Amino acid sequence: MNEDILSFVWRFQYFDSANLLTDENLSISVIRTGYKNTNAGPDFLEAGVLLGGVQWFGSIEVHVRSSDWFMHAHEINPAYESVILHVVWENDKPVLRQDGTLVPTLSLKGLIKDTVLQRYSLLQDEHEGIPCHALFSKIHEIHKFAMLDRVLLERLSRKAGEVATLLEINKNDWDQTAYQWLGKHFGFKLNDPAFLRLMQIVPWKILRKHRDRPLQIEAILFGTAGLIPERSEDVYVRMLQQEFRFLGSKYKLTEQQMNAHEWKYARLRPAGFPTIRISQLAQLLSAESTLFSQIISLESFSELQQLFHLRQSDYWTQHYVFDKKAAAPVPAMGKDAGALLIINGIIPVLVAYSKHRNQPELLDKAIYWLSQLPSENNRITREWATLGMQVKTSADSQALIEWYNNYCMPKKCLECTVGAGLVRAV
Repeated sequence: MNEDILSFVWRFQYFDSANLLTDENLSISVIRTGYKNTNAGPDFLEAGVLLGGVQWFGSIEVHVRSSDWFMHAHEINPAYESVILHVVWENDKPVLRQDGTLVPTLSLKGLIKDTVLQRYSLLQDEHEGIPCHALFSKIHEIHKFAMLDRVLLERLSRKAGEVATLLEINKNDWDQTAYQWLGKHFGFKLNDPAFLRLMQIVPWKILRKHRDRPLQIEAILFGTAGLIPERSEDVYVRMLQQEFRFLGSKYKLTEQQMNAHEWKYARLRPAGFPTIRISQLAQLLSAESTLFSQIISLESFSELQQLFHLRQSDYWTQHYVFDKKAAAPVPAMGKDAGALLIINGIIPVLVAYSKHRNQPELLDKAIYWLSQLPSENNRITREWATLGMQVKTSADSQALIEWYNNYCMPKKCLECTVGAGLVRAV
C-alpha cells in the first residue's frame, strides 16, 4: 500500500461509500474531493465534506498510516491547519490540530474495491519496461492518443523550461542562449557537457565578429576546447595555432582553456568525433550572423533542414583527428544528425520563446516541424511498436520516449491515462 493508490482512490471515490463513517463515528458525505495539489502542502485543496451533518470546506491529507502525519512534521506546519479530513489506510494514532481539536480520520482499509487494488498490484509488480504491456490492447485507442498528445506537450514544456533556466543565467540574452543551447547539442549526448562548457566560455558576440573568417572561428573553438596540438608540421594546424595565439589572448580565452580529456571519443563513430562536430558547428556559425532570429523566423521546413546540411571545412573532410589522414573521405553531417539537432536544439528554443512571448503559433510551428521529421528508431520506440503504437514521426517518438521515461519506468501508472484507465476498469 502507498499514498499514490490511496490518493487515486480518494480522487475517483473508488471505495464503498454507503453508510460511510469516520473513525470518530461521524457520518460523512463527500461534496467535492478537491483538486490534486502538485506543490507543497496538503494533498487535495478546496475540498468539501459533510461531517455529522455539518459542512466543512478545506484540504484533504492522505497517508498510509495516520502516524505519518508526525513523520512528515505536519503538526508544526501551519499549512496543514486547513485539513478537514485525514484519509488513511490505517489509523494508528490520532491527529490533533494546533488548537487541540481532533482532525477527523477516514480509514479506507476494507472499503476499497478489490479489483482496484488487484489491477494496481498487477501493474506495480510487472518487471517489463512498460508495466501495462499485457493489458495495453484492452484500452481504447482514444485514451492512448490522449496520453500521446499530453506527454508530447509535457516533453516540449520540460525542455523549454531548461532553455528558460539557461536564459535566466544569460540575463535574458536570447542570442547567447540559443547559441549555447544549440551548440550543446552538437555533442549528441556523449559530448553535450563539453560542448555546453565550450559555448559558455566563448560568447556568441565574439564569434559573430569573425563570421567572415571561418578559420578564425575554428581556431577560437578548437583552441578554447584544448584540442589544437602543441606541435605539428601540418599547415592547417599551424594556422590554427597562430590564430589562437592572437585571438585567445585578445579575448582572454586561454585563461579558461579546456583540457583535451574533457572530450569523449569512445563509442562514437568517427564521423561523430568532437573534432568533426566542432568544424561543422563553426561552418554553421560562420554562415549565420543572427542565429536566434533565424530560428524564430524560419517558416519553411525545407529551409530548416537546409540549415543543417553542414559540410565541415576541407581539412576535416580528410581527417577525423588532428595529424592523421583518414583512409577515406569524411562524410558531411547526415540527415539523422541534422534531424536530432532540429529536435533537441531548435524545437526547445522555439517552444521556450513561444511561452516567453505568449505566441502559441510558435508552439504550433514546433509541433508541425516535429511531425515532418521521421521517427527516431531506438529501443524505446521499438518496444512501443510491439504494442501496436504507430511510430511514424518525431512527434510520435518524442512523446513515446517521454511517456516511457517519466511514467513507465518510475511506474507512475495512476498518473497515466492508460494505467489509470486499467486500474479503474472495475
